[in-house]
Amino acid sequence: MEYQGICHKMQARINPASNATLPSHVEYKFVLDQFNTDLMQCLGEKLQLEWTGRIFCVSCGNATPKSYSQGHCFKCFKTKAECDMCILKPETCHYHLGTCREESFAQQVCFQPHIVYLANSSALKVGITRQVNMPTRWLDQGATQALPILRVGSRRLSGQVEILFAEMIADKTNWRALLKGEADPVDLVEEKEQILDQFHMELANLSNEYSEEELVFLDDQALEFQYPVQQYPQKITSHNLDKTPVIEGKLQGIKGQYLLMDTGVINIRKYTGYEIILRM
Repeated sequence: MEYQGICHKMQARINPASNATLPSHVEYKFVLDQFNTDLMQCLGEKLQLEWTGRIFCVSCGNATPKSYSQGHCFKCFKTKAECDMCILKPETCHYHLGTCREESFAQQVCFQPHIVYLANSSALKVGITRQVNMPTRWLDQGATQALPILRVGSRRLSGQVEILFAEMIADKTNWRALLKGEADPVDLVEEKEQILDQFHMELANLSNEYSEEELVFLDDQALEFQYPVQQYPQKITSHNLDKTPVIEGKLQGIKGQYLLMDTGVINIRKYTGYEIILRM
């Protein structure tokens, strides 16, 4: 079978286990334009990805010689709010200074409830996401465990809390460690209690500073996820479609936004906007 279209990040969903004490299984679909195909049937089978040499902006749809900020042309990269630095560093949100690029984006994204969470992917980390993005955010990161800690009223406040917690816990994922195997299990509830105890005064100060916003301590249970991986690579070799437009190999697993093939790994999200031919 052969499919062609503009590549987007893979769709990940959970299939809850019949026993609530067991991890939920993660399932994936490969997305090309409006078409998506179930990748679970491809495990253990040969796949081929071919880049046609064309890239299209995911915002305006125009052809672009280079992709910026995961699938944007240079013009959109410089003008769209979703490409601003505050998306990567939410604590630098500058809406209150009157310099936001798009009012509508701010209202739809930045001033929506955000969750501050703990996750275990390559190791324990702290992160943030909009409430509507759970559990997708964790699956995109390849987390095997996740626990919401706080719900806040804006992206800027969530970034302030993340920066605070990052003094104690990393806020980045080691992608190489992520693809070498499962992270050792962590007692997320215990870690949460230690963090809240450590920073209770700072959280109280933030709550006072952002008095017009909501800051709610959550009492959720930790979630666990199991990814469709038959075999982890012993050595991490990364495919690059810009240098090698045709790659192929046996699909041995999927984790986060990575395909794990017997010839190397590839981050599908990196190639958002690329016109891809998928052969399976």
